[in-house]
Parts: sequence; C-alpha cells; structure tokens
Amino acid sequence: MFDFVRQHTKIMMGLLFLLIIPSFVFFGLEGYTRMNEGGHVVARVAGSEIKQIEWDNAHRNEVQRMLAQTPTLDARLLDSPEAKYATLERLVRDRVLAVAADEAHLVTTDGRLARALQEDPAIASLRKPDGSLDLERYRLLVGAQGMTPEMFEANARRQISTRQVMAGVGESAFGVAAAADATFGAFLQRREVQVAQFPTGDFSAGLKPTEAELEAWYKDHVEQFRAPEQAKIEYVVLDLDAVKKNIAVNEDDLKTFYTQNNAQLAGKEERRASHILVDAPKSASADERAKAKARAEQLLAEVRKNPASFADVARKNSDDKGSAASGGDLDYLARSAIDKPIADAIFGLGKKGDISDVVESDFGYHVIQLTDIRAPKVPSFAEMRTQLEGELRTQQAQRQFAETAETFTNTVYEQSDSLKPVADKLKLQIQTATVTPVPAAGATGPLANARLLEAVFSADATQQKRNTEAIEVGTNQLVSARVVEHSPARTQALAEVQDQVRARWIAQRAAELAKQKGEAQLAEWKAQGDKAKLPAAVTIARDDTHQFPAKLIDAALRADPAALPALLGVDLGEQGYAVVRVDKIASPRALPAEAEQQVRQQYAQTWAAAETVAYYNLLKERLKVRMEVAAPAGMPAQ
Repeated sequence: MFDFVRQHTKIMMGLLFLLIIPSFVFFGLEGYTRMNEGGHVVARVAGSEIKQIEWDNAHRNEVQRMLAQTPTLDARLLDSPEAKYATLERLVRDRVLAVAADEAHLVTTDGRLARALQEDPAIASLRKPDGSLDLERYRLLVGAQGMTPEMFEANARRQISTRQVMAGVGESAFGVAAAADATFGAFLQRREVQVAQFPTGDFSAGLKPTEAELEAWYKDHVEQFRAPEQAKIEYVVLDLDAVKKNIAVNEDDLKTFYTQNNAQLAGKEERRASHILVDAPKSASADERAKAKARAEQLLAEVRKNPASFADVARKNSDDKGSAASGGDLDYLARSAIDKPIADAIFGLGKKGDISDVVESDFGYHVIQLTDIRAPKVPSFAEMRTQLEGELRTQQAQRQFAETAETFTNTVYEQSDSLKPVADKLKLQIQTATVTPVPAAGATGPLANARLLEAVFSADATQQKRNTEAIEVGTNQLVSARVVEHSPARTQALAEVQDQVRARWIAQRAAELAKQKGEAQLAEWKAQGDKAKLPAAVTIARDDTHQFPAKLIDAALRADPAALPALLGVDLGEQGYAVVRVDKIASPRALPAEAEQQVRQQYAQTWAAAETVAYYNLLKERLKVRMEVAAPAGMPAQ
C-alpha cells in the first residue's frame, strides 16, 4: 500500500483535496479553531471565562517553579486534587484583582515600576560597577522564566496595580487592644490538671497473635499491602552542564572576554573623604534649615580659600561628633555603602584635594573634601583564567542549548529503541532508576517530574519499550527515558509482609487494650468523685505542654470552664489512652512588655488579613465569580 502511495502522489493529493475542502465549506476555519480553544470552562469572572487549558498550564508552571525553588519537595503533594484546585483559586483571584484594578483605574507609572524593579534583589544583583543595568544578564534572567523583558515588565506592572486593590483595606485595618487581650488571653490560658496515661507499650509486650489471627487481619486490611506499579528505567538528561562539557573555549576568545570585562573583575573603586556637617534634620523648620545652609556656605568659602585648613575647620565646626575629632575623616568608602547625595558628591570630585559644593542630606548640609582614591586592582589574565573559562563556557552553552536540544529531541524519537545513540552523539551518561507512577518520597530532579513519569508508564513505553519523547523537566533541562523492565501493580502475599502484618496487629490490639483499661479506670474514678486519686497536679498551657500529646492538651484546654472540675477520657490512638482531670484555671502568666506588644501586633495583622479576605469576597460577589468545578472533598471553596 505504501508503494502505491509513493507511486501515485498526484492522485493521492487530489483525493485529499476533495476530502478536505468540503469540510472547510461546511465548518469553516473558525470551526476548526473552536475545537482547540482550550476545553471546557472551569470558572467565570465578570463574564470572562477561565478554561481547562489555562488551568492546566498555570498548574504545570506552578509545579515547575516550586520544584525549582525546593528540589527536595515531594512532587506528589503538588499533584493532588487540593493543590490543583488551589491553583485554580489563584487564577480566579488574579482575574478578580485585575478587573478591580481596571475598574478603579489603578495605573502603575514608569517611575513606580522602576522603583519596584530596583528593589528586587535578583535585578539589583545585575547592576554594573557604574550603577547601570547589565541588559544581557537581565534578558537571560527573564528568559529563564519564559519571558521577554517587555513581558516581564508588563507582568510586574500588572502585579503592582493589582496589589493596590487590596492594599488600602489591609493597611488601614487596626486591632483594638481590648479585643486582642481577650483573644490571646484565651489562647494563652493555663489550667491545672491531673493526668493518668495508659500507653500502648504497657500492653504490647505480652501480645502473641496466632497464624489464624494474622491471616484474618491481613484479609481485612489487604488493600494496605498493594505493591505499586514499577518500572526499571534508563534515562538521559540534557542540561547546560552536559552542553558545557562539549564546548572547547578558544584562547583568543578568553583574552577578548577578559579585556571586555576587566573593569567588572577589578571590583569597586573606593574613595576616602572628609566632611563638615551642619546639623539640620528633615524635621527642622524651613528657617532653621535656611540658617544651617547659610552656615555651611560660609564654611565652604573658608576652606576653599585655604584647602589645607579643612581638617582644623572640621574639628571646630562639624556637628558630626564621630568624625570631627579626626578632622572630619570618613575613611575609605564604596559608593554603595553611603547615602546617594553624599556618594554622588564624593565620586563626582575629580582629584584628591577637591572640595564639593554644599550637599544636602537627611542629616543636614555637608562640605566634602576628597582626600584619596583607592583604585581597585585588576587581576591578571592568568589569575582569572579559570573563572573566565567557566563563565564563557556557560554563555556559549546557553547560546548552543536550543540547537543541541533539537538534536536530542530528534534522536530519541528517530532511534526510539535505544538511548545509546543520543548518549553517544551528545556524550551523555545513561542513568538507571526504579520508579513508580507517583514520585517516591524525597525524589528530586527528573524522577520527581510528573510528566516524565506519565510518559514512562504509558502503553508505548511499557509495552513497546520505546524511548519517551524529550520532556522538559526544568529550565534548559530535557529528559528521555526507556523502560527496561515493567512490573504491574499487585497485592503482596501474606508471606511477603508477615512481619508488617504482625507489627500492625500488635499496635492495633495494644491500642484497643489501652482504651479498654483507660475507659474502665475513668468510670471507676467518676464513681469515686472527689475521693478519686490521680497523679499529682501540673499546670499546662499551649506553650507549656509538659510533653503531653497535643490531643490531650487540646482536650484539657477545651473543657468547659463553667463545669470545672471535670474528668475526661482522651483516645490517643496508637499512643494509647489518657484520663485527665481538669481542676481549675490557673493564674495567668504575665508576659514581658515586648512579648505583649508582639501579641497585639499579631492580632492586628490577623484582623487586617480577615478584613482583606472579607473585601475580596465582596469583590467576588460583585463580579459574579462562578466556579464551574467543585472543590475536592474536605476542602471548602474560597
């Protein structure tokens, strides 16, 4: 049949033309487009729709971002229905705030955007010694996030505008001191209790289950002993490090790179200066500041007539007591270590001995003399060669990665019965692992990637033993895997899990016996009333548990204060059972003034958060937000 197709190409093209054109006539191009518009609607905000594909893409990006930040994070937690629904709620929230910002005409100016970007530590680290932004590194930084600088800045502008929607509510909220005291007074309450514990360890030592009991327990709990589907795999990883290994750096390129970057390699210039300060804080009146400035102008005129007298004038007249004794000497300073107006003045002077004009700062008015310039030492090419080679190899790898990635993708697909061809061609290491469809606890890197595991356990990979497609598992990181051996999910036989069954049977039976003993003792003590003899009383609180289990502390502190003394039974599960007598509320422990202030601040923050949530819910109601997907069981929709 394939020979017929090759020999009659024109006939086949004609048939395809006759089949395809009528479909466009009946359905139109728009009909084909609608088929791929993103699936069903999952939420609506102010009449606009959020579709399944947008939700899927957002969650995939969120998973990749979190795994990049915390490689040790258990990827299974990110693939849960709760985590996916939380992503949808964030999408809805972003849409709600964006609509609210547009309606309120909240616009982020270029100046506000520039200040926000300057405050970003990642962007601040890209500045050159002269203070300008390294645009090439900036493009690489935002490119790693899949954005152009224009996209990144538009996104930052949008985030600043939407933050303003909630800022007015959160920043204007305040907590009343009396309400804070009442709330945290209850939380920090102390109670006097008597506790008798019945730990499971007291009952497990003598337990010896029969074979029949173990077999019966195994049958009742057989689902706990399901061995998951497994696959032994080979896999190869293409990342920047792999590309760098194959790059040979040219010596002439290294020398050129050194020449172009030796100013940055030298570090930052430092300057030594002396100053005379006429004190005039920002809080001073206009008249006081005017007098201070006039005084500074007089001192400037005096030292300009005789620059050699600067130190003596500073000793007699400077209001900076820390430096006046040493003639106003400020020692060596880097530009980044001092306030901008002072730095601009010092680094704006041309040579040693030059004196600035009067400089205004938050402290008052300064007259500054440059006393020395310490130029940074430029390291030699030999000293920097290793570092330069690494940086240049990284840059070249970043430029070559796209081309190498295409070769990787094509090779694993075209020679799909083995990973050896791509490993040989690109000098990659073939690694091995045993994996399950859900990432193992503590799995990191590619083996924690849900998309890779989904491909590994596809029918094509498990049955045909073909390479998976090249899968992007991180920034500049592609992986392909091949199943060597596949084991379907199965129920483990009793003989395989005999020890586990015995341990779980003993734990369960010991907990039952502890509960029986505890309940019997509770009934006896209740019958005895005030004559019941329990262990000595101790005072507990949420921050002073005496190492009692959290469940016991919670039960004791929740006992109705109007019904004290009260006798309670607390089932501690695998830890056993406890009987607690809550005698009375103990006198409160006084908090230090600093701790009390922290408590009130925490209450104010909590109150502000509650008001912000209430305002957001009002926005959702006004914008007619509708979730078309139900929240997972046990997770309330926001």
